[in-house]
Parts: sequence; C-alpha cells; structure tokens
Amino acid sequence: MKSVLAICSAAVLACAFSASAAEPAAMKNAISVHVLNLQTGIPTPGVAVELDQNQNGNWVKLATGVTDANGRIGALYPAGKQAEQGVYKVVFKTGDYYAGEKQKTFFPEIPVIFTLDNSNQHYHIPLLLSPYGYSTYRGN
Repeated sequence: MKSVLAICSAAVLACAFSASAAEPAAMKNAISVHVLNLQTGIPTPGVAVELDQNQNGNWVKLATGVTDANGRIGALYPAGKQAEQGVYKVVFKTGDYYAGEKQKTFFPEIPVIFTLDNSNQHYHIPLLLSPYGYSTYRGN
C-alpha cells in the first residue's frame, strides 16, 4: 500500500512541478481573453477579437484572433513584443459570431477599454455574453 501511495504522490508532485514550470512561459504574453455564454454556461468558440492601442488619440490595431474551443485566446498581445503601458481596447466581434449562429444580438461588437499600467503583469479580460447583455472584469 505504501508503494502505491508513494507512486501516486510522486505523480501528483511531478504534475504540479511541470504545471508551475509551464506557467511562466504561458504568462509571457501580456493579454488574454475568455468568452463564456451566459445562457448555456459553456465557453464560446469562434468569436473574433481585435486588440487596439490608443496612440496619440488614435486607435491602432495590434492584433486579432478567434476564440478556441474553450472560448479563449491565450496570447492576444503581438508575439515577440514587450507590452507597453498605455490604454488598450479589446473588441469582441459579437455581431459576426451571432450572425454565424443565426441569432439576433443587440450588441454588434463589445469594446472593452482598459489601462495596462504594469508591463510585467498579465491582463486577462473575460467576457460573459448573451445576445442582449454582457459583463466583463479583470481576471487572472
């Protein structure tokens, strides 16, 4: 019995160490998003998302992506670039998504404007979505 317990403990520890070792690599990208469907409680794949930065009063597109099967884009900030402090906007293209689902929506897109004030931190923006309402917050 002790050997089975020792083997299980070693496996759990190995998973914990490999997961924590993988975290810093995943955290290198400054911005991620997650879209969840409020009606069904499940992730929302297939939502196009745009990342813009306010540069001298103008919005400049930095990147685009589409949520995966888990409703996530894990790395939205341009690859290989260090995040800069400033004002950013994540635009969720919800009208396009709902049109593809053959559903009406009140919000053709949802812009989320936020301040990135620490370039060494990770910024996660979840969107809880339904055709006629939404909620967002700073996640981690």
